Amino acid sequence: MFSSREDLCLITGTANRPLAERIARYVGRSLTETTIARFADGEIYAHIQENIRGVDAFIIQSTPAPADNLMELLILIDACKRASAQRVTAVIPYLGYARQDRKDKPRVAITAKLVANLITSAGADRGLTMDLHTPQIQGFFDIPLDHLFAAPVLLDYVERLKLQRPVVVAPDVGSVKMARAFAKRLSAELAVVDKRRSSPNVSETMTLIGEVDGRDVIIVDDLIDTAGTLANAASLCMARGARSVRAAATHGLLSGQARQRLDDSPLEIVAITNTLDRDGAELPARIEILDVAPLLGEAIRRIHNAESVSSLFV
Repeated sequence: MFSSREDLCLITGTANRPLAERIARYVGRSLTETTIARFADGEIYAHIQENIRGVDAFIIQSTPAPADNLMELLILIDACKRASAQRVTAVIPYLGYARQDRKDKPRVAITAKLVANLITSAGADRGLTMDLHTPQIQGFFDIPLDHLFAAPVLLDYVERLKLQRPVVVAPDVGSVKMARAFAKRLSAELAVVDKRRSSPNVSETMTLIGEVDGRDVIIVDDLIDTAGTLANAASLCMARGARSVRAAATHGLLSGQARQRLDDSPLEIVAITNTLDRDGAELPARIEILDVAPLLGEAIRRIHNAESVSSLFV
């Protein structure tokens, strides 16, 4: 049951209003009336039109490029603090810049840490996000950060496919942990693609470690950006005798040539979640969008009522 307290409000930016509306329906509250506009010079203006003094405010805003999405979040946090909200939680289904999490060469920024600092400095008291590219980013935040996993939603979908002799494939070494968890849940075998990256967003698939011959393959990852890694992995699996290839990922960025690569790939289905707004977008017919609003809504409910969030995944 939800708390009878009325001191919870849900505020959304413009990055993914459809998801925010779904979360609001799950929580049983209306979205707080908010105006977000652009001045003639492009500056962002935000006005929370309801009294939120003393409330537990949850701001729902993914932060993919462009940087306006991040700026909206920062402005909304500041507006809530100046309106005397009792607590402000930044709900960031997809955290942009999370892949810039280390210095891989001299004289580059660790932008993920910068973003964490900006969110904290703006006044957020805590954060809530989903499937960070690297879990260590939790340590970049100097405020409590609840890290959710979309695995229950993705696994439920894959299990309903009732695949015969499935094998879970990690498209690169970084996704092995996620793939292993999927394989264990599905009682399936695990295979790994050895990938060499020559430059950002450009990958070259080298070899496949594991057996996929005659199997139904599920490629799992945290995100799909330009889909080069995914398409190459799918083609490699089919070349090694896979009966079918499907994919499941949390965040569907689908930038650059992603749509064309998916159309040209042997993938039968690509399941992504709605952490990013895809309403009205022209997507390949093989894309399936899964809803994570109940998972995020339940986490918000538990945070508000000071209940365990980690028990969602036990």
